[in-house]
Amino acid sequence: MLSDGEGLYPLLEPGQFIPGQASSLAPGLHRLVVPNPGPMTGPGTNTYLLGEREVWVIDPGPAMPVHGEALLAAIAGRPVRGIVVTHTHGDHSPLAAWLHERTGAPRFGRLARHAAYQDPTFVPEVIPEDGYVLDTEVGAVQLLATPGHASNHMCPWWPAAGVLFTGDHVLQGVTPVILPPDGDMGEYLASLACLQTLPLRAIAPGHGGLITDPHANLAALVAHRLKREAKVLAALGALAGQGVVPVEDLLPLAYDDVPVAMHGWARYSLLAHLLKLVNEGRALCSGVAPVGSEPDHRRFGISAP
Repeated sequence: MLSDGEGLYPLLEPGQFIPGQASSLAPGLHRLVVPNPGPMTGPGTNTYLLGEREVWVIDPGPAMPVHGEALLAAIAGRPVRGIVVTHTHGDHSPLAAWLHERTGAPRFGRLARHAAYQDPTFVPEVIPEDGYVLDTEVGAVQLLATPGHASNHMCPWWPAAGVLFTGDHVLQGVTPVILPPDGDMGEYLASLACLQTLPLRAIAPGHGGLITDPHANLAALVAHRLKREAKVLAALGALAGQGVVPVEDLLPLAYDDVPVAMHGWARYSLLAHLLKLVNEGRALCSGVAPVGSEPDHRRFGISAP
């Protein structure tokens, strides 16, 4: 069951996720949880260690030295082959610079199209193309481009174990927020469709526990997004007599099943749905996109049949 807070965790489970303690999830795979629990991060951001004799670090996390020291303790002097970042949001990538300085390991990650909400400290040594393969001691790991939540999002795919590391593209129990202008709802759904073709056994998300019914979870995410899209279209139709209207007028109609306290974050995903509909010719948009921190004054309406 997905919580529809558009990226907000309604309940935290701190007892199941103890920061600083490495949890063994599979042979050659361990997880450390960052001590940053909250409504956007759930129990905390997950950092994964892949390998036994030598280690690959996936999503080092925010710039919290206490987590860095826990990581170094878990690595225990083993060589670090690389630091892989699924995307450059502030709870996933900033510690990469700290870890790079202490281990010399190269950083692998892509750069975002837009600076909004991104980590400006991330400077990768390797910018992988879609499908780039990492040679690890536990088998090849393929870096799959999965734009949507962020334009530079990647999901490392470990075929030998059937495990997909999804960062914020797929989460446990909640629907990821899509943040325009960098996030894109059309790209998000296209990326989900690509992931559905993989022979998955488990999903290792950026927050929360392992997802052991991966295909059902992916199908639920797609169904949820299409259901929300239908509500957005219905809201546009209900206000069609007013011409083009601001996002704030559509929000209480399209998200009438979401607590008002969560509408601030839901607004971002609503905007992403609207922009997808505009790109498909099913909605109209007037006005220009905001620059920097200016408020968004664009207005939206339903397209004529």
